[in-house]
Amino acid sequence: MPTINNDTKNNTDEIIRVDHLQKFFGMLEVIKNISFTVRRGEVLGIIGPSGSGKSTLLRTICQLEEATGGTISVCGRDIVRDGVYSGKEELREIGLKVGLVFQNFNLFPHLSVLENITEAQRCVLGKSKEEAEATAYELLKKMGLEEKAASYPCQLSGGQQQRVSIARALALKPEVLFFDEPTSALDPELTGEILSVIKALAREKMTMVVVTHEMAFARDISDHLIFIDNGIIVEQGNPEDVINRPREERTKLFLKRFNEN
Repeated sequence: MPTINNDTKNNTDEIIRVDHLQKFFGMLEVIKNISFTVRRGEVLGIIGPSGSGKSTLLRTICQLEEATGGTISVCGRDIVRDGVYSGKEELREIGLKVGLVFQNFNLFPHLSVLENITEAQRCVLGKSKEEAEATAYELLKKMGLEEKAASYPCQLSGGQQQRVSIARALALKPEVLFFDEPTSALDPELTGEILSVIKALAREKMTMVVVTHEMAFARDISDHLIFIDNGIIVEQGNPEDVINRPREERTKLFLKRFNEN
């Protein structure tokens, strides 16, 4: 089993390290030699066209897809090193440090809002019903949804469902939270409420990786911004520079419509 990278272990500020990551689907290479780091309290923004590999990158870090090659470390512990995965127990423990908010909410339709937030706490963290509910109510209050605890997902707006999804992820107390296009399934008028929640988490110094098609939001919330196209990092750097003063022609072409508005 791969062991902890001692250099990373000693650097407690480094939450995510990705080195030379590759991912193939059959003969198709969708992630091509990608490397980056995310430090504690940082927000990494990821932008790029549809099909560029953004979601696959997130899913691979979150152990929902298997890397073909390269290294992924979370909080100094290796998920995979040079294409070789750690053991099941190590992977399970590392998985607890990562939260993922999906595009389409992924709430359990047969469970109430409260139960959607308490279920994972009880099953994964072994919390008592009382402990789990106390955490859930605290997070629902934070999300402005304390009056919806007994409701079911079908009774909520898309924005409310996504806020429940965020609360569910936070309930497991992850070290880093991943957002995969968190507003893509929402009507435009509901997008703002989710972006406001993520901005509030950023102010609280929650470590986050956010894949988004909201360019102004990516510029404003990110500490570092990556533009991915065709499975490679085309350009990265200060968000203001990447969005407003891109160097690469492919980035300029992608951002042209945004900058003309």
